[in-house]
Amino acid sequence: QVQLVESGGGLVQPGGSLRLSCAASGRTSGTVAMGWFRQVAGKEREFVARIRWSGGSTEYADSVKGRFTISRDNPRNPKNTVFLQMNSLEPEDTAVYYCNIIIVGTRTYWGQGTQVTVSS
Repeated sequence: QVQLVESGGGLVQPGGSLRLSCAASGRTSGTVAMGWFRQVAGKEREFVARIRWSGGSTEYADSVKGRFTISRDNPRNPKNTVFLQMNSLEPEDTAVYYCNIIIVGTRTYWGQGTQVTVSS
């Protein structure tokens, strides 16, 4: 089993910044990637960003390129941890943000989500 705990969400004004964190614990050996998705009520969950554990390459949705940065903690940290630095936030970024982890040979695990609200 793998557990994911997200933190860092909140209310921010347009143009502001937030940093989300996600810590994975449990059987994380064999991690392929960790990433962030977001979901607005009544809409499908959408991809935001992903970082591959081997090599650290990253991918972003077009809507967040140049504004969001995904990174990871020291690989020696027993808890796989990923961050999402969100700058120049817009009202359209308002959503529940979910962290996920892909582990080879098992299923994808999801966190409980953290609310991000961008409003003046």
